[in-house]
Amino acid sequence: MFPLLIFILGFITGALIVWLVLGVRKEKGSGIGIVEKQADEKERSKEAILGLMESGNQPLTNSHIKMMLDIPESTATRYLEELEKEGKIRQVGRTGRSVYYEKI
Repeated sequence: MFPLLIFILGFITGALIVWLVLGVRKEKGSGIGIVEKQADEKERSKEAILGLMESGNQPLTNSHIKMMLDIPESTATRYLEELEKEGKIRQVGRTGRSVYYEKI
């Protein structure tokens, strides 16, 4: 019984030390979590899409955005839909290969 009690107390003490060390390390970090980094990257990508639309003479498609920014097609679609909801671009065409986007 006594060795089991020592084992349990040692385990709890070790877990507490690890928890405290990781908590302190997180506080000393850059202060930017993964969610903030992803949001920042998303905004930069959306700004890059707007920049591509300003600099190019041809209309941009989902495939163009995918290739130019090296992001998955689903991500390009999501960014374009968000920019459209924000009123910064508009979709021309309904579905398929004939769909392209232009800046408003």
